Amino acid sequence: MSTTEPAARAAGLSIALGDTPLLVDAELTLRPGRITAVTGPSGAGKTTLLRALVGALPPGARRAEGSLTVLGHDILALPPEELRRLRRHRLAFLGQDPGSGLNPRMRVARLVAETAPQPRRISVPELLRAVRLPTDEGLEHRRPGSLSGGQQRRVALARALARRPAILLLDEPTAGLDAALRDEIADLLRELADRDRIAVALSSHDTEFVARCADETSVLRPAVAGPRRAKPAPVRSSVEAAPVVDVTALDARVGAGRTRRQVLTGLELSLRPGTLTGITGPSGCGKTTLLRTLAGLHRPDAGRITLDGEPLAASYRRRTRDQRRRIQLVPQNPLGALNPAHTVGATLARPLKLHFARSADECEARVAELLIAVGLTPDHAGRRPDELSGGQRQRVSVARALAAEPDVLLCDEITSALDAATADGIMDLLGDLRAARGLAVLLVSHDLPLVAAHADHLLTLERAYAAP
Repeated sequence: MSTTEPAARAAGLSIALGDTPLLVDAELTLRPGRITAVTGPSGAGKTTLLRALVGALPPGARRAEGSLTVLGHDILALPPEELRRLRRHRLAFLGQDPGSGLNPRMRVARLVAETAPQPRRISVPELLRAVRLPTDEGLEHRRPGSLSGGQQRRVALARALARRPAILLLDEPTAGLDAALRDEIADLLRELADRDRIAVALSSHDTEFVARCADETSVLRPAVAGPRRAKPAPVRSSVEAAPVVDVTALDARVGAGRTRRQVLTGLELSLRPGTLTGITGPSGCGKTTLLRTLAGLHRPDAGRITLDGEPLAASYRRRTRDQRRRIQLVPQNPLGALNPAHTVGATLARPLKLHFARSADECEARVAELLIAVGLTPDHAGRRPDELSGGQRQRVSVARALAAEPDVLLCDEITSALDAATADGIMDLLGDLRAARGLAVLLVSHDLPLVAAHADHLLTLERAYAAP
């Protein structure tokens, strides 16, 4: 293929799932050495378009009209063997939840090397340095579970680069990264496109990131209009109320053996009803570890956690059902947390049956209410996770947590994959719940303007050990 010819082109491309449009009339041209950003509101079909470029539409989805040519092939009509060969040698796709694609039993060095055409001839340290990861701290010997979300994302990018692709596709590559890392990733992609003549397409809601690295922008329009929410009532923070959760002298470590490192030291935190506490800090400083510790999914090394003044067991399994209901976690990577075999309706109905013994009719009505509350429609109840965009999956994850009617909501970068309007809608919803139910929210985010606009308190964590 000549470097002047398009690497891929979509013309009037529409994708549908049954009678539901997922992507409408998309236009896109990818050229070697250039970066194209795909933008548009959440649910417009950005993820669908990127998946179409690797011939990986959701089950049951089909091309309704238009054309899509990738490296000279109609990729949506390729026989399975040819499609596998093209993906293996010419295409690389990095999804919104890259950590869910990393084998938890494999170490970083093997994860990176296994995708290379000749694994023994690549330099893993060189690839790790290329994605701004350290090579002098034993990171290549660690497993994904001991990495932060930002580190997992960059390991996945190193895996993608190891195969030396002609086309690199990235779905929200800076979601969950702080501003400094976001700029580093932008500069890295710019360098890769210029040096290796890779055609890059990325989806993003981050206008600063797009402006820093993209040559062209393709704007998608919404496939289906979502419901509008009423403006919320002002939040009345219960700053004088007794803490619902109190954390004292909390220490926590991640990793195992030689790679075990301390990320939280002597942390003090109080969450009061009706308040929102924002957590910020660089990637790898322990933000996600803090949320997982409060949820009982990560055992602390020292410290005390109480719920309404009563000691809370470190392990989720040792907590009562009501204690588990009252503290809910919305994870950073919803695809790995949602059962791919269950519909959205079944996922949301489970906590309703478990905690409140709702009937089938009551569950159906409440599921519809929850979906509308997070900016989706009742029709989404019949879909499975792989039939949703990344932003839609994130909203389902929020709805599932809210179905339990918690007193404390732990949110890990829940707006990073959402456009500004949808993110504001989610924050408004949390404001409603804080005002009406006294919900205490602990929000991890790199979006400082969003945190500043909504938080009653702000806690900035520092990196406890050297990292990129």
